[in-house]
Amino acid sequence: MKILRAEHLGMCFGVRDAISLASRHAEAGPVTILGELVHNERVLAQLRDSGVRFATDPAKVTTPTMLITAHGASNLRIGAARATGRNVLEATCPLVHVAHAALMKLVSEGFHPVIVGQRHHTEVRGMTEDLGTHDVVLTEADVDQLVENPRLGVVSQTTQPIERVRHLVARIRTRFPRSEVRFRDTVCQPTKLRQHAAEALARDCTVVIVIGGAHSNNTRELVATCRRRCPRVHHVQEAGDLQSAWFELGDIVGLTAGTSTPDEAITEVDQALRGIAAQKNTAAQPALR
Repeated sequence: MKILRAEHLGMCFGVRDAISLASRHAEAGPVTILGELVHNERVLAQLRDSGVRFATDPAKVTTPTMLITAHGASNLRIGAARATGRNVLEATCPLVHVAHAALMKLVSEGFHPVIVGQRHHTEVRGMTEDLGTHDVVLTEADVDQLVENPRLGVVSQTTQPIERVRHLVARIRTRFPRSEVRFRDTVCQPTKLRQHAAEALARDCTVVIVIGGAHSNNTRELVATCRRRCPRVHHVQEAGDLQSAWFELGDIVGLTAGTSTPDEAITEVDQALRGIAAQKNTAAQPALR
């Protein structure tokens, strides 16, 4: 077995900054995060161990400080949090702020907003809760349900694969040839780098391991991207999820990870893979006489 790492993998700066902010304030006193700071159970467990609490309703928060997650929130939700009189901090990724600003600029210029993303994802809810009429699309079927509008402004959830976003924008333009369709690319650069690196990796591998939280959208998208290039792809959260039966002696194993995956999880999976490789190499050697 040979093990290859993707050129770009693991935590992005936005996630690292959000975790650092939460940890610093937890050291100073009790803090509550509104929702999951990031979609990775290992990171959330570490935060709980440091005294961080989690809640979904600002009115039920009892700590003096509450924190908006890296996925961002609507002005409506942030306002409700501040109305409690507690200290409200934002761990929102700067690139999510860029997406919000791009969307609101399109709306201010008279475009009907269309967001490419998962309708019920925290980030998408944060982008849409301040809007009146809007549409969220993720598939061609969603685009086919859109109503014609003379001006359509399209942005994306930051963790969507850019190829999907461009495909759906093209389909919107084809479906509404008389409309002005203005697209603002809000897929973040870390997502693009990891997507492209994962695709390049999968081309050269017989099996790919993708590390990330079970509820992490960008991790699931990495899995889908790898499966288009490699038939044997496994999504794991930690080293203990690996199964020796997934691998054969001559395999080239690719390793990549989502943007909320901590470095130590990647290291542990890498070491476990090397252990599996050593076992298979030893078993393949002829018995000593």
